[in-house]
Amino acid sequence: MNSKRNETTGSHRPASARNYAVAALGSLAGLADALYLTVEHLTGNSVRCTVTSGCSEVLGSAYASIGGVPVAGLGALAYFIVFSLATLAAFGHGWTKRLLAAVVAMMLATTLWLLFVQAFILHAFCQYCLLSVAVTLALSSIVAIEWYGRRSNFGRPPSRPKGQRAIVTPKEAGNQY
Repeated sequence: MNSKRNETTGSHRPASARNYAVAALGSLAGLADALYLTVEHLTGNSVRCTVTSGCSEVLGSAYASIGGVPVAGLGALAYFIVFSLATLAAFGHGWTKRLLAAVVAMMLATTLWLLFVQAFILHAFCQYCLLSVAVTLALSSIVAIEWYGRRSNFGRPPSRPKGQRAIVTPKEAGNQY
């Protein structure tokens, strides 16, 4: 295995590419879910729930659209953006990671708000919305692992073999204390 630092991503970890690929694939599940709900909303079809019983209450509520635009359509756009950014990150485009983290953070905040609405305002749950909650939580977990994992060695000197001392100049020693 090549231990050379990847100059594009700034990472030593090959797991990063794999994690971002998983995020891209997961976002496709969210995209399919959101596209289905958007098409059903725009065509005026009723969505049938098989696991929960609140789909019509949730999807027919005032919270299901913003200014005539289905919330699911905005979700589809967000999932497509996440798919694109995660794919680019998986292929080593480091500049996408901050943008991906910001988009997923906004998705998480929106998801938590809409989950609150279902639980405490509408008192009904939509299984398709809960699927989107699960996908967004998974994406948030992946992005958080990458975000904090990438920074876990921030500010630490490179590890040395046991017993080897670091050579510290007097100036550096004075700045440490």
